[in-house]
Amino acid sequence: MSGYQTIIVEKKRRTGILTLNRPEVRNALNAQLTEELLDALHVMEDDSGVGAVILKGAGKSFCSGHDFSELMGKTLMEYRVTFAKSVRILEAIAGMGKPVIAAVHGHASAMGCALAAGCDLAIASEDAIFQTPGVNIGFACITPMAGIYRSVGRKKCLELILTGEPINACEAERSGLVNRVVPREKLEETVMEMAEKIAGKAPLAVRLGKQSFYQMADMEHSKAYAYAIEMISINAATEDGHEGMVAFREKRPPQWQGR
Repeated sequence: MSGYQTIIVEKKRRTGILTLNRPEVRNALNAQLTEELLDALHVMEDDSGVGAVILKGAGKSFCSGHDFSELMGKTLMEYRVTFAKSVRILEAIAGMGKPVIAAVHGHASAMGCALAAGCDLAIASEDAIFQTPGVNIGFACITPMAGIYRSVGRKKCLELILTGEPINACEAERSGLVNRVVPREKLEETVMEMAEKIAGKAPLAVRLGKQSFYQMADMEHSKAYAYAIEMISINAATEDGHEGMVAFREKRPPQWQGR
């Protein structure tokens, strides 16, 4: 796939791969990269041949956050537009019916850290560093905080935001920011393995499972259970739901239809 200048879009079997491609600035987010990534995420969502998406960075890092060369000297209204666009990426990832897996190496800083946290799953290499350093330069990483605390909890999130200090991959795993840490040379293989495993599952079940997770995340307890009952009933009544049960009884591989 082509047509983009700041990202690389590939497809391997049933996995879409989006690579942030501004390695000379550690894949910092500028206006063009933001727009191209949003467009590519929509392309992946609309491609019925894609069952999972990998997000990674070219060069030595995953993503260093916003490109400061575009941030300096803006008006309040211009800042609102800039930060809103980067948040739209996180909203697009959460709203997709397919899982997005971050493959993190090197630095994941500020909005780059939020991007890793905002993906549904994340695997980091042993050299990965996570940081929200905004307080060191005069303004807190507030937009990243909105996504990060949903992964790591309040105390760890506040530590990251208020100290600006980095954490390594192992601490990120202990904190819940990433699912797994692997040697650098195993990162691509491990992420692809996870993506292909998910892409081989019933696509409608994956879509409904992800949708239900994000809907229930902030619900009051009893409302979450009521919602869960409705969604699992809908899922069970689908063609794939019936096929899965029949295939299980007949001890054969299911034939998913995506409906």
